[in-house]
Amino acid sequence: MPQYDVEMVTVDTPGKAAQHGFFCYKSKPKSDGYGGKLAWLEDRFAEGRQIRIVKEDGRSVGFIEYTPGEFAWRPVMAPGYLFVHCLWVVGRAKAKGYGSRLLEACVDDARAMGKHGVALLTKKGGYLVGRRLFLKHGFEALDRAPPTFDLMAFMLDHAAAPALPHDWDERAARYGQGLTIVYADQCPYSADAVAETRLSSSVWTRAMPSSCAVPRRSRIWRRPRMAPSASYTTGHCWLRRPLVQGS
Repeated sequence: MPQYDVEMVTVDTPGKAAQHGFFCYKSKPKSDGYGGKLAWLEDRFAEGRQIRIVKEDGRSVGFIEYTPGEFAWRPVMAPGYLFVHCLWVVGRAKAKGYGSRLLEACVDDARAMGKHGVALLTKKGGYLVGRRLFLKHGFEALDRAPPTFDLMAFMLDHAAAPALPHDWDERAARYGQGLTIVYADQCPYSADAVAETRLSSSVWTRAMPSSCAVPRRSRIWRRPRMAPSASYTTGHCWLRRPLVQGS
């Protein structure tokens, strides 16, 4: 088997982010998504956020991003835990154990910090990592959110387990009818995804409902005059879409 020079770089300050990037969109440093994420990280590092990047022969091939549960940009309750926002290994670097090494580094950090454990969201299909890797490393499925999101955790002690809210219908009602996307600069791909969604819609208005508390640097786009809708969380986004009869 070929031998590779493998190292793991820790990015936990704005200076390191400028030097090493944050893995995603590194080839597009002038894009809105890259700039938005870089600015967003400047505030997040003070909260304890870390990014670990695996480099193979000097090339970034995977990363994990996590933060104390109190500062998770997900609809979760996980105080005293580390919360994983993203784990990704790309291309030919897959199936080499890099995902496991990144996850183990996060668990080691949680143990060294005296945390209760590590929590994260998985999803069947889509862009989030599925359950298999985490089950392999001793994570347990604890809670579920529609349509197919699972809250999982690796417990280091007997503290209260992380949990999800279950008032999804009440949360959706705050926005009324229509399509509403609430997103943050945590994911640099959000800007392009929302732009494409806007282009595919004929009528859009921008609004910040006074009844909804949204974290700083979050954004809301609404499309009115659609059918009654259901609410889902997509990790870094909230998505509400029209109900289809029989669904």
